[in-house]
Amino acid sequence: MHSEVKSLFDLSRQSCRPLILDGAMGSLLQQLGIKSDSHLWTSLVSITNPEIVKKIHLEYIEAGADIITTNTFRSNPLAVRSSSISLSSKDLVREGLRLAKEAAKDKSVFIAGSNAPAEDCYQKERTISRNLLESNHKEHIDLLVEYGSNFILNETQSHMDEIEIICKYCSENNYPFVLSLFFTEEMLLLSGEDIYDVMSFVLSYDPLAIGFNCILPVTFEKFFLKNDFQLNILQNNWGVYLNCGSGNYTDEFINCGIDEYDYWEYMKNLLKYCPSFIGACCGSNYKHIKEIRKQLNGLS
Repeated sequence: MHSEVKSLFDLSRQSCRPLILDGAMGSLLQQLGIKSDSHLWTSLVSITNPEIVKKIHLEYIEAGADIITTNTFRSNPLAVRSSSISLSSKDLVREGLRLAKEAAKDKSVFIAGSNAPAEDCYQKERTISRNLLESNHKEHIDLLVEYGSNFILNETQSHMDEIEIICKYCSENNYPFVLSLFFTEEMLLLSGEDIYDVMSFVLSYDPLAIGFNCILPVTFEKFFLKNDFQLNILQNNWGVYLNCGSGNYTDEFINCGIDEYDYWEYMKNLLKYCPSFIGACCGSNYKHIKEIRKQLNGLS
């Protein structure tokens, strides 16, 4: 299956036809009335309310997603240890993958195992040791692979220390991976590095693609317009799923603020640069993915 997913990304790049990633899970669960946890986000819902997670996966598949993302964004060991639950990271990952696999059964859909930052996504200061950071990512990535992810989607990564750990570990173990970056309006990681230097570093580890996620469209547009996106660096080896929320990306509760039609207007301007995948992030729902599928089919 590892070779299949690599071939799929290769074909997408060569044909300049992006794969369709799904949309949000956590913020959509919030909008359905399920409370998120400060440590676990919504990963516990795979155990407390599994049918609703599976239903969301199925809605994205029906909308036209080629890739669905596991509900494991905050199931990593450090997040679980910081919470008050008696379950383990293994329990959350196993159930998250079970639901994704059940939804994808007998369908031409790949499963991306979501691996989040070890600490809060938008926290600038590091409060844990390098050893803890490393063991957290290695354990979580191994679990995602063990329980059936087709590739690892390392999301909202904005600290160079864990980017280095993730890239090295996935590469050494021949785990197919996407490294998806978050950057500020100054085009810097939260840890301060220039986004272009980081992109070059990540590409040296031969990922399936570099991603950009949870960035507000207006911020990504500045990056795109200011630098013509410098996709000569990425060589079609990139993808994007932007924040569709109505407020700030740091808001605790996220409502949809960009409808599917306006979101497509952002996406279609990027197609000439041949992204290997496109999807949507916080605040989105199956309608955004359905519109992307409809428009891409119309361009065939």
